[in-house]
Order: sequence, then C-alpha cells, then structure tokens
Amino acid sequence: MEKARKLEEAGISAIVMYSLFEEQIIHESLELDHYLTRGSDSFAEALTYLPDGGMYAVSPEKYLNQLTALKKALSIPVIGSLNGVSKGGWTSYAKKIQDAGADALELNLYYLPTDPDLTSSELENAQVELVAEVKSAIAIPLAVKLSPFITALPNFARRIVEAGANGLVLFNRFYQPDIDLDELDIIHNLDLSTSSDLRLPLRWISILYGKVHADFALTSGVHTAKDVIKAMMAGAKVAMTASNLLHRGEQAVGPILSEIEEWMKEREYESVEQMQGSMSQKNVKEPAAFERANYMKVLGSWRELS
Repeated sequence: MEKARKLEEAGISAIVMYSLFEEQIIHESLELDHYLTRGSDSFAEALTYLPDGGMYAVSPEKYLNQLTALKKALSIPVIGSLNGVSKGGWTSYAKKIQDAGADALELNLYYLPTDPDLTSSELENAQVELVAEVKSAIAIPLAVKLSPFITALPNFARRIVEAGANGLVLFNRFYQPDIDLDELDIIHNLDLSTSSDLRLPLRWISILYGKVHADFALTSGVHTAKDVIKAMMAGAKVAMTASNLLHRGEQAVGPILSEIEEWMKEREYESVEQMQGSMSQKNVKEPAAFERANYMKVLGSWRELS
C-alpha cells in the first residue's frame, strides 16, 4: 500500500495490479470441493496437476481485498488483472473484481500451445470466446493483453475488439526456461526487460493504429522518457512500466515525466494527443519500413566494428 501511494505521489497515471491466475481460482475451488466431499471417494487428486504458485500465490479473496484497499487509498485508477485461457466458472471473478472497485480489467491471454493436434483457429476461437464471456460479465472497460506469436495478428486483434475489448495491451512476455547442466534440471528465472524490448510492441502498435479501433497500451521495454514518447508516436494511449520500477522504485517516475515535458516544450507540442500516432505506419513517409520491404535494408545497415 505504501509503495502504491509513493508511486501516485511521483506522478503515475494508474496502477495495474498483478494477475489473478485461472489456476489459482480453480485450485481454491477444488480445495473447497475436496473438503465438502471428503470421504465420498469423489475427489480425483486434481490438485496435484496444478502448478505450485509459490511466493507469488495469493488467494482470490485476498486479491479482491487488496484491490478494494488500493482503491480506497488512491485517487488514480486501479485496474484488476485476470490471467487465463479457457471459459468456465473462474471467469465469474471478472465481476468480483469489478465489484471490488476496479476501474477497468485487464485480461491476460497467456497460453503456450504444445499439442500438435490443436490448430491456430481452434486456439484463437477459444480466446475470442473467452473475451466475449468476460466482457458480458462486466460493465467496466476491458483491456486484453496479447501474445506477439499470432500468425495474422491484425485480424486476431480486430476479432478480440469485436468480441468486446476496449483496449489492447501489446505484448505479453513469454518467460523461457533454461537448463542447469550441473544439476540436469530446468531453471526458472526472470530476466527483466530493457529498452531494446520496446521495438516489438512499437512496431505492431504502429501497424495496428488506425486499422483496429481500440486504445493501445505498450508494455515491455519502457524505461526512459524517450521510450514513452516513442510509444505515443507509434499510436499508444498508455505506456506501461514494471521492470524500471523494480530496479529503481518510485524514483524512476519523476525524471521520466519531467524529461517528457521538457522534450515537448522544446518541440512545441502542446499535448500528448498531438503526437499520438504521428509515427504510425499510416502517417510516416515510408510505410514499408514496418514491413518485409525493410528487411534487406536493415541487414545492409550492419557494419562490422573496426
């Protein structure tokens, strides 16, 4: 709570809470079912197949209580977050997050398909249906956080918006496992983003701006004032930062905001809206720079350091 207050005082515009996972909700539901039916031989040890949340795990009820407390303590918007991939009873928590006071909801679509029999159409259809189900349960705005690994991203993004999304968050980061050669085990670690990670969402927001009618939020790689300005010029309405805050805390916020203001004054920008989308694909002199036509030019731009 104290960290959230300090971030608000430093000048951030909104807080997106960490995600409540579909697995956490199902886990709690199965535990309840276990105790209600104990002794009836109807419990199928399903809990053993769910991942251990470890230190990150927070019960759904505690999550809702934290959201309510944040909303009461802060004057800026507080946005809840659900992370899931399938339709089902767990989506009722979308309305519970709304009722707890959230100003909006982020639905985080994080799924890594490993079944060769699962087609891209089946997976995309299921995610579109999930968005529609969640949207039907709430009246607050819904933002959907997408993966970049979609075959035809513009079409999928448009379908997600048609299903009810008011905004799109680009992109979800897929955390990659490593291998410990000494212990012969899988290593789970988290590598925080750098400004170089900005390019992927920057490119796609630039392409989607004006083609998909939704607000865009750029996430991954926002560390500096220049990163925020680039996000706005690509067409984003929001620049989201997390890794920078983990490194520097609320001290990171003030310099970013002051540098943005100084940059705008020097170039006579009167508002952020004035620059939004100005460097999107539809507004630049060389639209092909965002597409395959730029591939050979990029390769040709490399020069070996002497």
